[in-house]
This record gives sequence, structure tokens and C-alpha cells, in this order.
Amino acid sequence: MLLLFLSSAVFFMPSAWGQSSSSLGVVVEARNITLPAGTLAVLPCNSPRMVWTRDRLKDRQRVVHWDLVRSIPEYSVERILDMSPGVKERVYNGFNKGRITIPKTAFTDGNFSLVINNVGATDRGVYSCNLHHHYCQLHQSIKIQLNTTKSARKEKRYWDGDKTVFVVLLGSSVVLPCVNRRPLWTEGQQEDQQQVAHWDWQPPGVRPDLADRLVDLYASGERRQYGPLFPVDKMSVSEDAFSVGDFSLTISNLQPIDKGLYSCHLHHHYCGLHERRIFRLMVGPPLPPPPLVPTAAPAVPAVPAVPHALPNDDPSHNVVELERPRVVNVILPEHRGHFLQQLGYILATFFLLAFIITIVTVLTRRRRKRGSVCGCLYWLEYDLQRSKWRGHVTGHGDIALDATELKVCNQEHLNSNYKNNLLKERDMSKDRNKEMDGKLWK
Repeated sequence: MLLLFLSSAVFFMPSAWGQSSSSLGVVVEARNITLPAGTLAVLPCNSPRMVWTRDRLKDRQRVVHWDLVRSIPEYSVERILDMSPGVKERVYNGFNKGRITIPKTAFTDGNFSLVINNVGATDRGVYSCNLHHHYCQLHQSIKIQLNTTKSARKEKRYWDGDKTVFVVLLGSSVVLPCVNRRPLWTEGQQEDQQQVAHWDWQPPGVRPDLADRLVDLYASGERRQYGPLFPVDKMSVSEDAFSVGDFSLTISNLQPIDKGLYSCHLHHHYCGLHERRIFRLMVGPPLPPPPLVPTAAPAVPAVPAVPHALPNDDPSHNVVELERPRVVNVILPEHRGHFLQQLGYILATFFLLAFIITIVTVLTRRRRKRGSVCGCLYWLEYDLQRSKWRGHVTGHGDIALDATELKVCNQEHLNSNYKNNLLKERDMSKDRNKEMDGKLWK
């Protein structure tokens, strides 16, 4: 069963190490620099990751450790074990000693798989294999989830979209795969043979593949210079570039012929690093010479002399009259459209006022006519009632009304005699009632 799980380790690993903190061929800086001719130009190229020192204990900068994350019954994170090259593995829980281990040749063949014997229910959780390279500032990790079962038919392994899941029978053994055979984690070449820095110069109008190589620098101390610029100290790079990580290019006595595109390439094959910095250098006109400072002459005793006037002592020749600025006031006539606009505002206001007056007049007249009609209706009802008593009963029981009593009324007369009419009508109605009673008794 151990061989079966080891053979399946490579099946799950192709996409496990996709995350890396280094990038290859990345332009990390691009800048335009313009300097006057004749000055000193410094093109900065600094990288703390390219610092190289002869450290005999460099293997201790590589570390592997396994962690376990449990979510049941409570969330917890536990360090299982860790190991470094030349150092025996360290198991943190006494219960796991002799039961959980990783191969002793991990940093030789790149197999960091975790072996768990006699799997129990407490071993369930998410395991993470973490590889740290402190020198190259790299951190890589993968996750594997371990579940347990009591039935051998339910043992399986699958990918849930985020991590590999192992379902293992209780009491059996399992190998959680973690394999990385890059030379960075195994016994590869020496670091000082794989660190290179070089500067290229691309004059205007030249293709990038035809750029001139200026200098190559190696961490071992070797330096290769190309062209006549470096031997005459026209250009230079610091001798301790790999010790401090400063690969800046210095150009002295800058001239128009030095303009172009300069690129600094940093290769760290051991760590898988390739950075590029680009500088477009433009050369301007030279700076003006500084003004001469007159030196103080030795003191000479003053000799009285007869004052006389020189032709150049006339103040009129030494005074420079500045021309005063001339101010011309221009008055622009108003545009014809502006007058029409103002006239339109006035006419619109006038028509609006006339419309309001017309509306008020019409409403007032309608209200007066309405009052006169109401008065006429009142007197019409009064005349009808009065005519009722004057009428006579016909043979068919109809009452004949005297239409001559309908008169056109006047609202003003109504308003003035309204109270007197009411009193007269009351007296007249009493008389009529008495007459009618007399006729009925007869």
C-alpha cells in the first residue's frame, strides 16, 4: 500500500507548485532621464535579493514543515514536524514520534511526503506541506485533506477543486505526497556560479536584438567588459556590487552620443530570478559656465585728482528707459440680438399683464349676472304664489293663473325693498286666508 501511494504522488503534483514568489523576465522599473552634457550620470539598479555572501551554512536556509488544521470539535492549527538539511527531523507531539515521519533524503531527491502509520480518528483534518527558502525569499505550499472510514470499500482519493482529499481506512498507513525536485530545493550547483548581472545599450534607431553589451558581472568576481568605454573609465560599476546589491551604472562626461536606451538585467538562476530595469537617457545642452568672481586688488593709497567728466559719465547714456506698456480700451457695441432679446422680455411681460386683467374682468361680470338671475327667480316664485290666491277653480279643478303678474325684476329694487315686501306679504296672506274661509263656508 505504501508503494501504491508513493506511485500516485506524482499524479497529484503537476499543479501543486504553481505559486511562486519569483518572476522571470519582469520589467520592474522604466524611467526617462534627461541630463545636460558634460555632467555625471548615474543609472540606478538596486536589488536586495541579489546580495551574495559565501555562507557555508546556506543549507540551513531551506526548511520544510508539515501543519495540521482541524475544524472539529474546535478550530486549531498544530505543527506536526519540521526539518532542515543536515538536521534531524523534529516531531512536536510525543504521541506521533515513530508514527509520523518524512524521508531522510528529502533535500537530496526532493521527496518531502509525510508518512502516517496506524491512522486514527484524531488524524483527520487538512495537512499542509510548506517549503521555505529564506535565502531566495521563496515560500511554496500544498494542502491535502485526510478523512477516515471504517469500510475498506469507501477508501478513495479525489480532487475537490481546491485540494486533494484522501479517504483512508482506520488503522492503516497513508503517505501524503509532497514532491518538489527543482534544483533550488535539492543539491544543485553553487550559487556564485549562477548569479549574473549585465548592462546593454541600444542607440536610437537600433533594434533591441542588436543592442550592444557593455559589461557582464558574475558573483564569483569575474567581470567581462565590451567596447572601449569601460577601459577608459567612461563607464563603471561598483566592485562590491554583489555584496551590497548595487549594480548602478555611472557615466562620466556625458555627451550627446551617449543617449539611448540602457537596460540592467539581473539573473539569479539558483533562485529563478530575472529582473530587468530600463532607462531612456537623453542629453540636453551643457550648463552655462559659472560667473567669474573678481579678486580683491591690493590697497593703494588714494591720490587726490582733479575731477573731470568723461564722455561716458553722462547719465543720459547710462540710463536705459523701459518702454511702458500701452493699454488700449476698446468698447464693443452691443449686438443686435441682445436688443431684440430685451424687447421680447418687455412684450412678454405686457401680454401677461393684459391677460390677467382680462381674466379678472370676465370673472367679475359673470358673478354679477349670476346674482341678478337669483333675484329674478325669487320674485318669480313670489308672484306665482300670489297669483294662486287670485285664480279661480275651473270646472275640472284646475287653477287658472294670471300671467300678467310675471314681471321683470330689478336686483337693486329687490335689495332695497326686501324687508318691506316680506311684511306686506304677511299681511296680505292673512287677508286672503280669511276670504277663502268665508267662501268655503258659503
